[in-house]
Amino acid sequence: MSELKTKIWVEALRWRAEAAGASVYVARRGDPDAGAVVVKVARLDGTAHVLAATRAMDGERCWVAPLGDGALEEARADAYARRRAEDDPDLWIIEIEDRYGRHFLTEPVEKF
Repeated sequence: MSELKTKIWVEALRWRAEAAGASVYVARRGDPDAGAVVVKVARLDGTAHVLAATRAMDGERCWVAPLGDGALEEARADAYARRRAEDDPDLWIIEIEDRYGRHFLTEPVEKF
């Protein structure tokens, strides 16, 4: 089975989050077909979590917290996303604003 195009995957994430009352912003558009994705979940209290897509041993997409499991200052999350974008011109950066810290991802997520 082929991988879902990134642009379509992002729209599905946006739909799930907005249907649950969260706000979603595409802070940076990458390659519409196969761009990597970083998701920042802002809790609206100055803290955030960052999740980055990776591949599990079986080849399926999963998510990890590259800056650790705990909440961090939102500015640190933004700096991480900027650094990743400098290294990867195809990167998508998605920002979810949700005071409950929900990420709305359907793939496996490392606990944070």
